[in-house]
Amino acid sequence: MLKKIIPLLLLLVGGFNIQAQAHFDFNANCIKAYQAILQLKLNEAKQLINKEKQQNPDNGISILLDNYVDYFTILTSESKTDYERLKGNRSIRLNILAEQSENSPYYLFAQAEINIQWALLKGKFQDYFSAALDINRADGLLNKNVQKYPNFLPNKKSIALINIVLGAVPSNLKSILKTVGLYGNVQSGVKDLEQLIAILPKSSYAFYRDEVIFFYAFAETEAVKNKNNHPKIMNYLAALNNASLLKSYLQGYVSAKNFKNDEALNYLLNRPQGNQYNHFAAIDYMIGNAKLNKLDTDANPYLLKYIKEYRGLNFIKDAYLKLAYYYLLKGEMANYQAYIKLVRSQGNILIEKDKQALREANDASPNIDLLKARLLFDGGYYNKALLQLKDKNIDSFTLARDKIEFYYRIGRIYDESDRDNEALIYYQKAINIGKNTTYYYAANAALYMGLVYENKNDKIKARLFYNQAIDMKHHEYQNSIESKAKEGLKRVE
Repeated sequence: MLKKIIPLLLLLVGGFNIQAQAHFDFNANCIKAYQAILQLKLNEAKQLINKEKQQNPDNGISILLDNYVDYFTILTSESKTDYERLKGNRSIRLNILAEQSENSPYYLFAQAEINIQWALLKGKFQDYFSAALDINRADGLLNKNVQKYPNFLPNKKSIALINIVLGAVPSNLKSILKTVGLYGNVQSGVKDLEQLIAILPKSSYAFYRDEVIFFYAFAETEAVKNKNNHPKIMNYLAALNNASLLKSYLQGYVSAKNFKNDEALNYLLNRPQGNQYNHFAAIDYMIGNAKLNKLDTDANPYLLKYIKEYRGLNFIKDAYLKLAYYYLLKGEMANYQAYIKLVRSQGNILIEKDKQALREANDASPNIDLLKARLLFDGGYYNKALLQLKDKNIDSFTLARDKIEFYYRIGRIYDESDRDNEALIYYQKAINIGKNTTYYYAANAALYMGLVYENKNDKIKARLFYNQAIDMKHHEYQNSIESKAKEGLKRVE
């Protein structure tokens, strides 16, 4: 019965028509389509995939490429509507692939890839249990494929990615993964990706290098978070095709995360543009934030454009908060209050950034000097941030919140400026007066003290402050800070 239904399903997902048992041929046309996907030229990719279906209707790689298109469509739009509209393609494609010839390393690999891609998307939309099941399926398929084809390099890419994903999930989600016997290791996965970056160009799978760099850049930035690795990441990204919008996004994203605000703006403002690229509203959000961090006067149109064109669920409240702060810095109080009201009424609170935006909107207005110092710090303008507070002391502030942030902010500035001893002094002051409040400053100060001592190889003090960060409860960002502290404890055991 299934064999009778499959041809009809194939027509529904893109006109793929079986004339014989499919083979898997990642030929020149498929490579061109794959490269177009990674450049975010998704319409061009679809045309090339359709061409492949017409010329080689039994090539199973077309099914895999269709899934890549869905993956990057949802990844760039972050639209729940797109997710709901496209997620049914997963099972259809897996059923089709299961009926194909098994005499190829791509047979199990393609099924694993589809499971991984949908696991990542499901995680993005907080369907964690289903995502864990997909990861488990992918892991089993890849392990079988390694046994059959130990020299098939793409296996290593996907196994490394699974290792990173499982190693990086927050502590409160790891219990879900344990129910299906899944564990990961971020450092091991990142190391494997970096080895692949070096090996792939010398192999017949050289076309996979850009995707490996894509995942490597994200893993290093979001999971490893070693600022000393920034030049290496940027060197790898420089090797990507200049016509790629994904390249510009990654360069901007990695630069911003590493407090290189001017670099981020340069990459994002000079990105390739045109109708051939998939719409990527997140770039406007990033530009708006970067300009605000620089205290530029034209941050608002980018944030407004993001709010208008973005079809996803996240960062709406944060974008409205940034607009409110933009007008507060200009002294336009009516506009400030108007946008504060929009923070309260618009958007969702699915992610910490938006939850924090709502908390700030419901709190007293920020101190202007502290706000400027925070923004300048976020942009990596440490000297300017410090100058903003140079004439201030604890008595300059009335609110307990601002007193704690004053110590915390100076500690962060000194920390990122490699002035560890001074950072430790101010972090401790923030802990002393903030440990029993609901603000995140004291807990995060303890976390960063743990990191400073870990880098000094003082494991005893590192454990002390990681535990102190964990022991503080009922504050902002509690899950995130606690998870990072627990990962720190594992490293210094």
